[in-house]
Amino acid sequence: MHSTEICLPHLTQALNQRGWVNCLVILMLTKLFDFNLNSVTESSLWRSTDYGTTYQKLNEKVGAKTILSYLYVSPNNKRKIMLLTDPEVESSLLISSDEGATYQKYRLSFYILSLLFHPEQEDWILAYSHDQKLYSSVEFGRRWQLVHERVAPNRFYWSKTGLDKEPGLIHLETIISEGKALYVTCKLQNCTEANKGKPFPGYIDPNSLVVQDDKLGRRRFSKSHCNTPDLHVISTDENRVVAAVQEWNQNDTYNLYVSETGGVFYTLALENVVSSMGHEGNVMIDLYEVAGIKGMFLANKMTDSVVKTYITYNRGRDWRLLQAPTADLRGNSIRCELPYCSLHLHLHVSANPYTSGNIESKDSAPGIIVASGSIGAELTTSNVSMFITSDAGNTWRQIFDEEYSVLYLDQGGALVAIRHTPLPIRHLWMSFDEGREWNKYSFTMSPLFVDGLLGEPGEETLIMTIFGHVSHRSEWQLVKIDFRSIFNRRCTEGDYQTWHLHNRGEPCIMGVKRIYRKLKPIARCVMGKTYSVTMTSAPCDCTEADFECDYGYDRRSDGKCTPAFWFLPSSMSRSCTTGTTFINSTGYRKVVSNNCTAGVIAEYTARRQHCPTQAPKGLHLVTSEGKLTATLGTNVTFLVFLEEGDGARTSIMVDFGDGHALTYSNVSSIENGVKHVYKAVGIYRVTATGENRLGSESVVLYLHVTCQLEYIHLSAPFVAVKSKEVNLTAVLWPSQVGTVTYIWWFGNNTEPIITLEGSVACTFSREGVNTVTVQVSAGNAILQDRKAIAVHEYFRSHLLAFSSNLDDHNPDVAEWRLDVSRVIKNSMVKATGVTPERLLVSVLPGLPTAAEFFLLPDKELTEGKPDKNTAHLDQLTEIILSALNQNLVQFTLRPGVQVTVYAAHLSAAPLVDMSENHSGSAMLMLLSVVVLGLAIFVVYKFKRYIAHEILNPPGQHPS
Repeated sequence: MHSTEICLPHLTQALNQRGWVNCLVILMLTKLFDFNLNSVTESSLWRSTDYGTTYQKLNEKVGAKTILSYLYVSPNNKRKIMLLTDPEVESSLLISSDEGATYQKYRLSFYILSLLFHPEQEDWILAYSHDQKLYSSVEFGRRWQLVHERVAPNRFYWSKTGLDKEPGLIHLETIISEGKALYVTCKLQNCTEANKGKPFPGYIDPNSLVVQDDKLGRRRFSKSHCNTPDLHVISTDENRVVAAVQEWNQNDTYNLYVSETGGVFYTLALENVVSSMGHEGNVMIDLYEVAGIKGMFLANKMTDSVVKTYITYNRGRDWRLLQAPTADLRGNSIRCELPYCSLHLHLHVSANPYTSGNIESKDSAPGIIVASGSIGAELTTSNVSMFITSDAGNTWRQIFDEEYSVLYLDQGGALVAIRHTPLPIRHLWMSFDEGREWNKYSFTMSPLFVDGLLGEPGEETLIMTIFGHVSHRSEWQLVKIDFRSIFNRRCTEGDYQTWHLHNRGEPCIMGVKRIYRKLKPIARCVMGKTYSVTMTSAPCDCTEADFECDYGYDRRSDGKCTPAFWFLPSSMSRSCTTGTTFINSTGYRKVVSNNCTAGVIAEYTARRQHCPTQAPKGLHLVTSEGKLTATLGTNVTFLVFLEEGDGARTSIMVDFGDGHALTYSNVSSIENGVKHVYKAVGIYRVTATGENRLGSESVVLYLHVTCQLEYIHLSAPFVAVKSKEVNLTAVLWPSQVGTVTYIWWFGNNTEPIITLEGSVACTFSREGVNTVTVQVSAGNAILQDRKAIAVHEYFRSHLLAFSSNLDDHNPDVAEWRLDVSRVIKNSMVKATGVTPERLLVSVLPGLPTAAEFFLLPDKELTEGKPDKNTAHLDQLTEIILSALNQNLVQFTLRPGVQVTVYAAHLSAAPLVDMSENHSGSAMLMLLSVVVLGLAIFVVYKFKRYIAHEILNPPGQHPS
């Protein structure tokens, strides 16, 4: 073993990325993190052209003061390199096409959070920005184009050749609102609304879109009550999906589901698999797929509040506990009997690319698994040891009594272990016999704080690099170790032996007997890159163990599969046509990729049967979005499903509840739904009826058709009599918007009054200004209006009329009426001398223009003398009416437009009225005026500044 030490000066923190370009070129990015500033203050780019023996610093080629954040190597062309700068300093990227020797810099108009390279096209890249925008480039980052806004993080995927119609298609999840998301497909360079695809009808759950190989994350699970807020696709090998689903009653565990070859129908494989929060908030499932042996998984399951490790050899059909080693490192016997005691493993794969995880296995070394764990009744984080199996989990051996990082060299022909410790070390251990014996080697003269290990991608290498530092203040030290000197020859055929895969002695796994070629434990030779795992296989006869429960079936304690309580086996024939046949499940299905033949295959395989003749049963009617509301004037899509019956010969009649109905010859003719547009707001009784010659069945859906509430107006008297009932009305535009709730707030009351009607009657028990607020809730909209009502024991009022020229300039908006009311009041005060505090004027909505003035009592002048006060009010009223009759009240609306105010012949309230019926007829008249005025108000929608321009033209002032 030969080692070479290299010093990387001036950096004391965070060597975080490297790129292997070819067998000789290595790129490494290091960063200096200042804990006082809580930011990266320096970065360096290093390049080696001799497989890590020497490194050259490239800071001058990328910019001496440039701070780099990430390094990427194109997965399709290792000569192409991309570097991202620190976005807190600048937003740029540097591109190299010559294995990182030279770079060109390109400015960015956005901050890149993540990149996704196309699996085949070397220049196609997707970039996700900090503001939830997705960009695309077909020039390896030299130019970018916006694809879509409001994209969910980590929910965008490239199309797959042979599965999507177009190579430049992108699958993505867009954020519509809180709790709503949409799955769309977009064209790479032309993601317009016309070119978008919407594969799923309606909305999807946020962060639920999963695209892996040819599978989409939208499935049918084998529990009708299954709520799937969180789904993770674990594997899609051989067209079978393994998915972890967190159901409604789970917090830190997931249920494991497996599908048939179509990836549509799922059955439960294992409950309560442990999960934890991983790097950058990602959920980590304690499920490990063993490399090199298909169908083999390890899982940590929560059982009776403790965590235990289980193993399966047939893709989750059967699980069992791990048998603990029979002896410890010192040869002492270990008493550990199943099921009370077993071996438990930590199953997390390392998020750090420079250290090994808690468990390791390789395709080139089938059957060898190295993992950390503990022995006992449950998995613990104390007393952790290292364990290894050479026979795919049947038997285990303890190899260390502390945690170590273990690397595979020479395709598993040698193992290298380095201790996990915060202390400096200078030794490593090697094994040439699958971990049975370990030899100690020194890799450095001075003890080194080891921070990570670097190895060429692939496990056939015999060269590795250890990086660390001599002290916490020293520069980086890189130690390149070449293990080739340990081996003195190439392996020959005599150095290999055969190994039979088995499960506790049972040689038939997934319906096949498999025999592998492995290196003999006593051989010390180099297999090299030309070595390949050769395997022979022979099919086995099928047994019940080769079949799992089909969709809709549960496994009983005796191993038999019976229908779940929610499942109707007869529903599988609903698409049948009388006189034809269908495939009827026996309750079992062969485990996907299981290759058994003969045996009991005929007994468990689904059988073809004649379609039954039966009346329609289990008819369902829903909207495509699953909602009971729809917007006026838009297409509503109704979906009709039939659980049982001859669907091809069952006619369907859909009555939309608005006088329209359609009839279809069969259920299959409306698989894409029935569309209908409602032209009026209301609640409609939608009925679907299925009928064939044996019977019929109907189902009803009540659909609320609404439109957007645009405006409300609170109609209320300007002045009210104390302790006298007044009517308040909320007028809506449009007048019909669907189901509406009114919430009324009076003065400082903390509790509102809630009604379904738009009018309420109320009395005010105290004099002064009382505020009334009404809120109207319609659908997702809540609008409100507020009015101030002056309350007195008595007052006088009279309607006003105007010269006809005012109507020509009346936009009938609230702001205009308020300003004109102010001008009229000023004119009346000027013409009569009435105190402004005792006079109120209100211009009423609608045309022709009308207004009302109110005279209020002077409490200080006539306190305790009501008769004198009423007489005084009558006297002031006569003065105002006299001024109005003499045309003394006028104002200038704009240059050349002089408006005269008259006393009208009708009154909104009697001049002197102390009776019980005060303001009854007046309120009816006011309400009719308000309704007319509101309709005109919505048409105009003038801004307030228009009223000011009308009333205050340049050089003019209100009278």
